[in-house]
Amino acid sequence: DYMNQINAKLGTDYGLFNYYGAEDADRVVICMGSFCDTLEEVVDYLNAHGEKVGLVKVRLYRPFSVKHFVDVLPESVKKIAVLDRTKEPGSVGEPLYEDVVSSLYEAGRTGIKVVGGRYGLGSKDTPPSSAFAIFEELKKDAPQREFTVGIVDDVTNLSLPEDPEAPNTAAEGTIECKFWGIGGDGTVGANKNSIKIIGDHTDKYVQAYFQYDSKKTGGITISHLRFGDHKIRSPYYVTKADFVACHVPAYIIKGYKMVRDVKPGGTFLVNCQWDAEEFAHHLPAEAKRYIAKNNINVYLINAIDLAKEIGMGKRTNTILQSAFFALAKVLPEADALQYMKDAATHSYLKKGQNIVDMNHKAIDAGATAFTKIEIPADWATAEDAPSTITLEGREALLKQVRDIMTPVSRMEGDALPVSAFKNHVDGQFELGAAAYEKRGIAVVVPEWNVEKCIQCNQCAYVCPHAVIRPFVLTDEEVAAAPAQSQFKDAVGPKAKGYKFEIAVSQLDCTGCSNCVYICPADALTMKPIEEQESKQEIFDYAVNHVSEKTELVANNVKASQFKKPLLEFSGSCAGCAETSYGRLVTQLFGDRMYISNATGCSSIWGNPASCSPFTTDANGHGPAWNNSLFEDNAEHGMGLMLGHQAQQKRLLELAQQLVDEDGASQDLKDAAKAWIESVNDAALSKEASKTFVVELAKSDLPAAKEILANKSFLTKKSFWIFGGDGWAYDIGFGGLDHVLASGEDINVFVFDTEVYSNTGGQSSKASRLGQVAQFAAAGKDIKQKNLAEIAMTYGYVYVAQVSMGANLQ
Repeated sequence: DYMNQINAKLGTDYGLFNYYGAEDADRVVICMGSFCDTLEEVVDYLNAHGEKVGLVKVRLYRPFSVKHFVDVLPESVKKIAVLDRTKEPGSVGEPLYEDVVSSLYEAGRTGIKVVGGRYGLGSKDTPPSSAFAIFEELKKDAPQREFTVGIVDDVTNLSLPEDPEAPNTAAEGTIECKFWGIGGDGTVGANKNSIKIIGDHTDKYVQAYFQYDSKKTGGITISHLRFGDHKIRSPYYVTKADFVACHVPAYIIKGYKMVRDVKPGGTFLVNCQWDAEEFAHHLPAEAKRYIAKNNINVYLINAIDLAKEIGMGKRTNTILQSAFFALAKVLPEADALQYMKDAATHSYLKKGQNIVDMNHKAIDAGATAFTKIEIPADWATAEDAPSTITLEGREALLKQVRDIMTPVSRMEGDALPVSAFKNHVDGQFELGAAAYEKRGIAVVVPEWNVEKCIQCNQCAYVCPHAVIRPFVLTDEEVAAAPAQSQFKDAVGPKAKGYKFEIAVSQLDCTGCSNCVYICPADALTMKPIEEQESKQEIFDYAVNHVSEKTELVANNVKASQFKKPLLEFSGSCAGCAETSYGRLVTQLFGDRMYISNATGCSSIWGNPASCSPFTTDANGHGPAWNNSLFEDNAEHGMGLMLGHQAQQKRLLELAQQLVDEDGASQDLKDAAKAWIESVNDAALSKEASKTFVVELAKSDLPAAKEILANKSFLTKKSFWIFGGDGWAYDIGFGGLDHVLASGEDINVFVFDTEVYSNTGGQSSKASRLGQVAQFAAAGKDIKQKNLAEIAMTYGYVYVAQVSMGANLQ
């Protein structure tokens, strides 16, 4: 009754259950939530093609009314598929499925075949192909009792086959667009503005979805836009678009399959600094064939240089937005440009008329800056170039890179089968995968001037992504180096006889310029990546073939950078200081670190699934990294330490047995005794463990075998708890205080940005009095919590506050 009263006032039609479809349907799907809109599209399509199907939309789930449910169900129904967006391991079926089965039994309608399916788990997209697959399954005499859609389940074999070329069921006349950008380039913001302009100034319906990878700023973004004259019932990503734009030229080089998203006869706009010939050189053969065979209209635009000329730096979004309106013809071009200018004036006037004028100039420029290229006939038969990529490393790591990381990095992770993760069911992934990614996203990268360099290593010290590094080489290593390598005599009391070089990984650089700003000798200059890319071989040779000169490593700014960083090529924002600190900690303690990382910025750049930037040294040792819940990270970190203590306590008991064992050799006894005496000293335990392991391998004693099986616990570990101020000051403070009060030998590193960085810059207890942030637009009205002073009150907690920008030491 209440819902009917609301319907009468608002003109809606919401019942406890709503039926949609053929009155005499023989197959019906029961569902709740946004997938119902997709199912409506497919129901319309199938009924228009002579089938009899329907949909029951659950509006009020609890309490579940059997009477109202049965009343909306057509008498003609023979088969039902019930969809749940949840998984109930161990149950007979998912909740809605069980409710439907029991309701039909109670109502006496026992002649209906009912099956249950799962969809949308882990935010899986559920396009029309999933709905078509469900109705197709219901056609069978014996449809699958339980199934999943939207995923390829080749382990339990519950997934239904889906046709990637399923019919487009969007409303007639709907224009669909996709824009591939990079986090921080303004693509997402520009597309939000585009949708607002179209929605505000036309009678068209509009829709926008935004898709992101797991990186911070600098990761892939995909904007999905729809607009049309009819209501849009398409709560899924665009798969075939009338207009596709690539705003990042590196995506062409990397072979991202953007072109296959374009409908036959559609438009493909590429932002790059190439002419038509250079574009053809970089475009993969697969893309050329698709373009030629499907009559794709290809346009090039150099918004990169245009933005620099106008004074907008790296912000190409306004230029590209203008080009979109000029090519898509959604609005009369003159009107679209004026609406964009009005929006720019509204957005930027408070920043000054100069900013407004630059944006207006960019809008005018973008409307005419693109060029259509002619498609050569031989593109239709273009042949794939042989792969020149060879991967070296541990086989388990290479398998992870090939089978999981590479598809995920191309935004193709949803297509991976369940079997790809069989070796990772416990959540463990190999260290060092990020080194294989080589995103090549920087437009400009540093070039080293060997004559000017004073060998201070400050560039490497501040580099957030560990892409610029100093190396010292022997004469033999110099002789084997790539021809374009440059060297100078190394300076320092222990460096005599060595050569020195700075090497840059151009394909891992994000172009932040931190190294250029810090260099006291102006020995670094940012240059276009096209001019520097051939020098990648210098870095690759140095990393893989130049040994670490341990005698040069020490705990100071310069010497610390001769140690291999065990945090490299992370997904953090360009110029992010958090990773500079994290990298430095791994250079000091990394080969024996345990890290418990609170969810936040540091966990996002710290370990995107399958692409860990934490890595290992030449001996295969590196940080053991764990991610815990936001609120219990400190307890989790302490648990790791207590677990290790328990393991080591057992090893101490076994080692003492060996010392007292008559059957043990004297060498084994001496090694065991030396290890026992050094167990609490990092450096001594490392050396004693090496000797101990050698002697253990020679013994057949049970105690020796058990110790050998657990040899990774022999060296003293360095336990670290990482997290941001949102964790340490606010949500996880209770656990942190417990850990600090314990008196245990454990380290806590707080990446204090004074706001909740990972969720958009909201005010935290670390924010300062008067600081403007989200949720504190008028300035924070209470003073900053002093976490350092709170820790110091215990009297036995060592507290340090560090800032590289203030003092590199």
